[in-house]
Amino acid sequence: MKWWAVMAAALCGCFGAVVVSAGPLPQSASTSPQSQADTPPPKPAAPATASSKPRSKPSHPGKTQTSTAPAGNKSASSSGTHHPASARKHRTISPRVQRMRQAFVASASLRPMAQQLLQDRSLPAYTGVEAYARSHAKEDAGALAWLVVGYARVLDRDYAKAIDPLTRAKVHAGDLGDYVAYYLGTSYLQTGRTAEAVSNLADFAKAHPDSLLVRDAAVNYADALLLEGQAAEAVTLLEPIRLPLRSDLQFALGRAYAASGQTAKAAETLGNIYYTMPASAEADAAYAELKKLPSVAPPTEALRKMRADALMNRKRYGEAADEYRSLVNGASTNDKPSLQLALADALHRNGRNHDAKLVLALLGGESGELNAQRLYLLGQIAWAANDNATFYSTVNELRQAAPTSPWLEQALLSAANLHLVHREYDQALDTFREIQQRFPNGARASYAHWKAAWLTFRQGRAQEAKKAFEEQIALYPSGAETPSALYWRARLAEEDNQPTMARAFYQKLSDRYRNFYYAELGRQRMKLLPPAAADATTEYALLDRVPPLEGGTKVTASEPPRDELHVQKAELLGNGGLVDFAVRELQAAAADAGGSWAPAETAQLYDETGHYDQAIEVMKHSAPNYFALDIPDLPRKYWEALFPKAFWNDLKRSSSANGLDPYLVASLIRQESEFNPNAVSRANAVGLMQLLPKTGKQVAKDVKLQRYNASQLYTPAVNLELGTRYFRGMVDKFGGSFEYALAAYNAGSDRVEDWLNQGKYRDPQEFVESIPFTETREYVQAILRNASMYKQLYGTP
Repeated sequence: MKWWAVMAAALCGCFGAVVVSAGPLPQSASTSPQSQADTPPPKPAAPATASSKPRSKPSHPGKTQTSTAPAGNKSASSSGTHHPASARKHRTISPRVQRMRQAFVASASLRPMAQQLLQDRSLPAYTGVEAYARSHAKEDAGALAWLVVGYARVLDRDYAKAIDPLTRAKVHAGDLGDYVAYYLGTSYLQTGRTAEAVSNLADFAKAHPDSLLVRDAAVNYADALLLEGQAAEAVTLLEPIRLPLRSDLQFALGRAYAASGQTAKAAETLGNIYYTMPASAEADAAYAELKKLPSVAPPTEALRKMRADALMNRKRYGEAADEYRSLVNGASTNDKPSLQLALADALHRNGRNHDAKLVLALLGGESGELNAQRLYLLGQIAWAANDNATFYSTVNELRQAAPTSPWLEQALLSAANLHLVHREYDQALDTFREIQQRFPNGARASYAHWKAAWLTFRQGRAQEAKKAFEEQIALYPSGAETPSALYWRARLAEEDNQPTMARAFYQKLSDRYRNFYYAELGRQRMKLLPPAAADATTEYALLDRVPPLEGGTKVTASEPPRDELHVQKAELLGNGGLVDFAVRELQAAAADAGGSWAPAETAQLYDETGHYDQAIEVMKHSAPNYFALDIPDLPRKYWEALFPKAFWNDLKRSSSANGLDPYLVASLIRQESEFNPNAVSRANAVGLMQLLPKTGKQVAKDVKLQRYNASQLYTPAVNLELGTRYFRGMVDKFGGSFEYALAAYNAGSDRVEDWLNQGKYRDPQEFVESIPFTETREYVQAILRNASMYKQLYGTP
């Protein structure tokens, strides 16, 4: 029976939630609105999934086995003071925190229902959560349920239906009263009940001084005041809190200035949104308001260029091109060439290469970097059109005209990779070498040196390759290619019957790059070497060039202050599936109280609600060097968030049915979708294993899946069944080699067959390093590396 059917049938607390009311909540001293978080209410997180799991021990709120996220902006809290852990141990817990703890324990069974409602907002889901709310009508847990229902209606933009549940939530909302008041005021405003909106929001800051929604409520209150004809009051409200800048607040303030007759201030404020924040949701509306203002001075060219550049940086190339074209038309003789180049670049990135070429044809007589950029763009246009002869000719012209320009460095890199793809290995080697020699300190110097060294190795020139590998370590010891150089230099030492040298290089690789792809391979090779002599003392000075791991080799995490208001608020919001709200509260607590606990707690919230991809990203930013660390050097909950066993029963069953290691499949999924079942790629690949709809249809036919349709690719169990069968087919096609199969999964079988026909390889590892597509090469290495991590963390599957 579905859970909502259970709830509809039994409204008397059948899930066993119990709550103890703590009575009215005392309010802390008022804080200034400027101290509140400077971001608007978060948008709803990605849909939750059926695999979400509750905290393992609800009697100990928040203490679980998972992970993390970066602290946000500083905001006020009920304590306002950082207390060391030893001091917190003996602090008296406030009645407010006690009440929230009790509500957290009581509402544990609400979590899966709330998540389901916020995911699909179906009628049965609404019915279930409403039934829960009614059965806990006199408890804080019931108020949380009503808040969830009201917020779900807001997500549906059904504001009229949001009012009733939010009104019901007010009675026992406690410290969630700020969320209830904010969304109730918003719903009144959106349904035209302006007077009620004003009444609901007028005293928000006073009633909820430590809320993170103070500035958000002020924006809505100002909108309501404007509708009531009280523009001056709106200006008075917003001016003191206009910083830090936020587009929605600036827009409300600009409209208030305009309505109160302060045209100059309105133009400045609205113009600031349109010209300096062009990607904001309010940009177009700000421009519409600007056009209504009388006698507004035209924007300066500097402002218009700022808008165009900002659009370009946000990859909105079509709009950027329109702005640049407008600037070109009125530009001075001196400014025009650089604007034309910017226009051509925007058109090229927007796929309008014919138009870009026409713009570049208008240029002539430029010198220096302007001419270098012109030639570079012409080359890129030719490259995009597969006009290789023109491309190479343009690169030669650029080489002669601007031999030290960064534009030449970029052009040479394109040329080298093009030679490589076309199997013109001598030309590719020469071009990579030229990049490194011309630009030894350039951004791609280490990469170019490594590619030249590798091509030398692949051509069978072992002595030159040894020297090149050692040069790689000496010249670029901090480069991303150092692990590759260490491994392959050790391999050549093995071939020269120099086991001592090979062992030293493998050991350095293992010690410094503990869980990198090549480190694991190096440890496997060391097992095959003859035992080291007891008196072996050979040292290799070159290995001392490799720097130690920046930031140390051990990460510790403290426990969150469970008696802190925002932490407990986050716990309670998490039970309501309001994950982004909860994360915001945790970030506020971390900014206020300090400590290294915030990333782990944030990731845990994401993990528990099935947002594994967000948990992984939080941890990646929190511990960016995690692959260089040994397992004991990072808290266990960090590792579990980075490498989750999500959808494990279905994953293991489908993997076993196809003779696949479930850890390898988990690693593939981590690389493809980070366990987001709703992921869709730019190529329209769908779900956990990123299957194209046509692939899913074909595999469904092969396995005789009845009544299959493409939407089922979003269902984890179906995606796993079809994805593992498809991957098994790749493995079988390439003779059981997972390296080849993974490359084919990413780049296609035809390409892999072509690469395999390009020469002999010592082993699959040499093939992987030789893959000409950087994305595919790194993809294969990452999945094999991650599979090793899963095995280290969890043992036998």
